[in-house]
Parts: sequence; C-alpha cells; structure tokens
Amino acid sequence: MQTRYSFFNSSLNNSSSHEVRIIPHSTFHIPHSFIIFATMNMMKDIKVIAFDADDTLWDCQSHFEEVEKEYASLLEPWGTPEEVSAALFSTESGNMPLLGYGCKAFTISLVENAISFSHGEIKAGFIDRIVQLGKSLLELKATPLPGVKETIQQLAESKRYKLVVFTKGELLDQQNKLNRSGLAGYFDNVVIVSDKTTEEYTKLCHMNGIKINELLMVGNSFRSDIEPVLKLGGYAVHIPFKVEWKHEAMESYSHEHLATIKNISELLDTQLNQFRR
Repeated sequence: MQTRYSFFNSSLNNSSSHEVRIIPHSTFHIPHSFIIFATMNMMKDIKVIAFDADDTLWDCQSHFEEVEKEYASLLEPWGTPEEVSAALFSTESGNMPLLGYGCKAFTISLVENAISFSHGEIKAGFIDRIVQLGKSLLELKATPLPGVKETIQQLAESKRYKLVVFTKGELLDQQNKLNRSGLAGYFDNVVIVSDKTTEEYTKLCHMNGIKINELLMVGNSFRSDIEPVLKLGGYAVHIPFKVEWKHEAMESYSHEHLATIKNISELLDTQLNQFRR
C-alpha cells in the first residue's frame, strides 16, 4: 500500500505547554457492554477511520516530560523546577502563533526561555546541551503502544475502511516518527495539520469523499481529537493516555456518537466477525 502525505496549515489561537496532568485510572472505567453497544452502532456507516498519532499510536508526551526535567536541572542555579516550568509555559504560549506545535518549536522555546530566565547569564555550553535535548525528541523510536500494530493491521486487512493518520505538528518530524513506527504501510493517507479545528475535519472529509457521519476519529485528546468531530456530527473513540499535555486538557463528557475505551485493541471487539465474512 502506498501512503499519501498531505499537509494543511491552519491558524493557531491557543497557548501551549508540555506540562502534564496525571489522569486517574478510575477515570477510564466504563462498562464493557456499553463500549460494545456504542461501537456496534457507530461503526455500521463508517467509511474512514482517522487516527491521531502522538500518545495514540505511540508514546510522545512522556519523552517531553523527561526532557523538561533535565532542562529544569540545568536552570537550577536560577530557580526552582516549578518556576522554570511556569516561565517555559509563558514562553511557549507567546511563541505558539508563530511557531506552532512540534519539537522544533519546543526547542526554540527552551533556548529562548533559558536566556530570559537566567537573565542572559547562561553559558554557551548549557545552551548547547539544551539544543541537544530538544533534538533528541526528533529521534524517538515511536514504538507502537500495546495493541496498536495488531489493531491497525487487522483493520487494514479487512479492507472495510480507509485508514488515515490525522495529526498535528511539524511535517517532517511526524513523517519520520510514522516511518520509524513501522505503521506507515497500513495507512491510505497521512494528513498533518497545524491545528485540529472543525474546519480541518471538514477538509479531511472532503478529501476522502465522505460525509461527516461516515468518519470515525480515534485519539487521546478530547479537545483536539474528539470534541471537534462531535460538534460536526461525526463519531469518535476516546482513548485517554496516562499523561495529558496541559494545552489539551479539558473535561470530557458523554455523547451518543462517542465511546471511550482503555486500549486501542477494543476497537476490534465487535468487528472481527465482520472482517472474516
């Protein structure tokens, strides 16, 4: 299968931080019978399944968290980890309209914040270390999360749905992670946008020649992956991740077009018999 890449650019109106929020495990508990019922109903008219990438197909946020911990230790002479985090959040927020999402934007903010936070006292050697920390995020293995490869493979082999990666971030970085993950060959299309707005989801449907009620979006972020689709009348499966990027944090809610599951493999629970027909 030949994967097609697309890149859309949309405006960014929200601030960003790689600060994380731990999600209680109890938040994830939903009766399995409800999951099956909801999935059966939502899948019957679906033609395209779109998947978020970071923290849905592979772990990303945990690596940003580790980089920030080491970054804070480098700036320890000038302030506490909490102060460093707050200053970095402010710097990232200010840079978001120009730099958008991704490792490169994050690295620029790391350097800019280090100079500002240290009042210009930080030495070149420390700046070099910060740059290397940022660049390390561009070489993540992007190992698929448990159940991901098997689920995507079976969905692809069923030939029942068109499979699409729909993610935001920096084009080359996201392409490289997908290639390193070993999952690229299972997808019909890869669409990378600067932000996941309702307008971008509408474009996604037009690109694939479907109506919004024929789209199922799968992702970890309620703000970016779930709510815009529900607002348009599409369907969504929410898979909360163990940590959450502060910029993506919002309260979830129930919806007749929504199912919430613990592991991506649960997508197959009601579908395998249909695949084998």
